[in-house]
Amino acid sequence: MSGSHNKSFDVPGPSLDVPGTSFDVPGLTADEILARVLHRDGLMLVIDKPAGLPVHRGPKGGANLEASFDALRFGLPRPPVLAHRLDKDTSGCLVLGRHRKATASLGLLFKHGKVGKTYWAVVEAGPAEDEGIIDMPLGRLNAERGWWQKPDPEGQKAVTTWKVCGRGDGLAWLALEPVTGRTHQLRVHMSAMGWPIVGDNIYGNGPRFGEPILHLHSREIVVPISKNKEPVRVVAPAPTHMRERLRKCGWNGK
Repeated sequence: MSGSHNKSFDVPGPSLDVPGTSFDVPGLTADEILARVLHRDGLMLVIDKPAGLPVHRGPKGGANLEASFDALRFGLPRPPVLAHRLDKDTSGCLVLGRHRKATASLGLLFKHGKVGKTYWAVVEAGPAEDEGIIDMPLGRLNAERGWWQKPDPEGQKAVTTWKVCGRGDGLAWLALEPVTGRTHQLRVHMSAMGWPIVGDNIYGNGPRFGEPILHLHSREIVVPISKNKEPVRVVAPAPTHMRERLRKCGWNGK
């Protein structure tokens, strides 16, 4: 998802999460969120979002990531602001703008597809080939389900490139690059191809509550924030809940 479409880029968009469909984790203390800062410069922060914590406060309240942002001011008058979104159960690289001008610039970079994003996913079964492109438009499932999506020839264009990093134990470890940024795009594409993401309790075979939780991780983000500098490249370590299945697929722990 790109940044908000209003002019100030300060108003959060609707939550992409369906309440009560996964495990919940408590909010982060100041020390805990500081320990998750992967990159910091004058314009932006990249933090390692934990799985199970929504980025926004939901209609019923509850723990959320934004509630901890005040600890991330690093001397600035205001806390940072989300530049994009990750689903509640997705972990990894999340970009925050440190002031209004930076957040507006970041919002445009995300909106226009200028930010490189690589996700790691562990999927059931997996593709026969080693790499490919999925070009499958997506539309809203129905009005009641809000953000839930389905393949829809009349829907919005949605393109994902994928590459197999390893296989084992009936699983495949994929590197996914969403060319477009549709809601739940990677989850719907994987499911529609017959390789649902492990732990996906909306589009796959994940349990409504408990383990395994969604095996989808925002592994790397590349942000061309300054015109005359190299893009900022940030990598988030593999989360604890994915490590066992990643190892089964040949991951070496790095």
